[in-house]
Amino acid sequence: MKLSQIACLSIFSLLLAGCATPAQRNPQDPFEPANRAIFKFNDTADKAIIKPIAQGYTKVVPIVGRTMIGNFFSNLEDVVVAVNNVLQFKLRNAFSDAGRVLINTTIGVGGLVDVATITGLEKHDEDFGQTLGYWGVGSGPYLMLPVLGPSDLRDGIGSYADTFPSQLNQIRPIYTRNQLILTRGINRRAQLLDQEKMLENATLDRYSFIRDAYLARRQSLVYDGDPPREKDEDDDFGDETATPTVPAAPSVDASVSKATEPLASH
Repeated sequence: MKLSQIACLSIFSLLLAGCATPAQRNPQDPFEPANRAIFKFNDTADKAIIKPIAQGYTKVVPIVGRTMIGNFFSNLEDVVVAVNNVLQFKLRNAFSDAGRVLINTTIGVGGLVDVATITGLEKHDEDFGQTLGYWGVGSGPYLMLPVLGPSDLRDGIGSYADTFPSQLNQIRPIYTRNQLILTRGINRRAQLLDQEKMLENATLDRYSFIRDAYLARRQSLVYDGDPPREKDEDDDFGDETATPTVPAAPSVDASVSKATEPLASH
């Protein structure tokens, strides 16, 4: 079963589980009890299987090799980024992303070397979840998916939609494609080994910390780093001098919010 199908089934099961849960501790996380249970499962699987594999991977593959592997998959993902920039009418960025793919695929030896960044072409971060948000679709409830990690209803749908333009998912035979997806997941998990130490020391409730970091990061990405200010309570009383404030995002690298999704298929 494809990871996208697993994601869809997981979303459906969480919706059913949430209907039977009367307590809603966080308006953005109405399925918190079920999400916490899945988070615990992911954490256990990570400590028992995924993290040890990633640690062994870092010992076998030197940092130069890991960087080249990361560049290869990043180059494939730039195709998805370009498509979503077109869908958001960010045509200048779309042309830039297409140029990145062309340069890195040719001069960069199939994307192993990120020549495009050296030449000044900025790498962007766009996906269909952000495209939906750009056109006003709400994020929906927060979801913790088995193996895939933190998400929400909008991003779950977006992840499935991104599989269509994804060059990685077009690779055949399927065995080769799955091997590449597994390699990408292990490489990403290895990149988080140092960052997770900061996460462990940052808070006692790792679940809430990861959830809040994920939601803040996605909100920032949808609005290109300039999310709208939240309405201040004083505004309800017509206080024109009140200054609305935006809650600060957790002081941690954005990728920490994905520490529990080492095999995510974005």
